[in-house]
Amino acid sequence: MKVLLDECAPRALKRHLASSGHACSTVQEQGWSGIRNGQLLNLAEGQFDVFITVDANLRFQQNLSGRNIAVVVIRSSSNRLEHLLPHFPECLSALQDIRPGQVIQIGSAD
Repeated sequence: MKVLLDECAPRALKRHLASSGHACSTVQEQGWSGIRNGQLLNLAEGQFDVFITVDANLRFQQNLSGRNIAVVVIRSSSNRLEHLLPHFPECLSALQDIRPGQVIQIGSAD
């Protein structure tokens, strides 16, 4: 699966996903830093299967219906690695079943 990681996602997630066989790139590596979510999703569609973010508001700020890219939202108390690391296995699990246009939320903001 081709995965794009949002700017706010830790690079350690890229290594974790790549070690499980996923082709993974970051927004920064694509040269898309600072681009707003709507335009970012437009750029990513057709090049990536899944967009992974920790921005819990994405699903409320963007119309995700009809998109060809799937979205995984990792909910956590912060985007610090130690808070996100426990959600990495669940993220991998979500990638096994996710379909184009689907939004899956994992984790918890507790």
